[in-house]
Amino acid sequence: MSNQAQSGSPPSPQPGQEQKRITIDIPKELNAVYANLAFISHTPAELVLDFAQVLPRMPRGNVLARVIMSPMHAKMFQMALAQNIANYERQFGEIRLPQQGPNLADSFFRFPQQGSDE
Repeated sequence: MSNQAQSGSPPSPQPGQEQKRITIDIPKELNAVYANLAFISHTPAELVLDFAQVLPRMPRGNVLARVIMSPMHAKMFQMALAQNIANYERQFGEIRLPQQGPNLADSFFRFPQQGSDE
């Protein structure tokens, strides 16, 4: 048996068209992963998102999942993500980001100085 997921509200059907519903099965054995870093690369035909996890005080991280999308699907994903973040902030308040230095990743992944107890 599998769980099912349905994404948002489906688009309105055009006049004279019947609305079709798609059901997506989520296997029970699918493992969820936590990622706090993503690497994004692209070719003319696809965008590649590598999701990774970097733990505090560890100089190495691991890529846990790779998702490959067409540019069109990536843009639709970007729009859906922006809409969901806006909904989240309406419900729970603004998501605050740390002070941005020259590189946003440096704000999240500062390593303690040698000999420091931080």
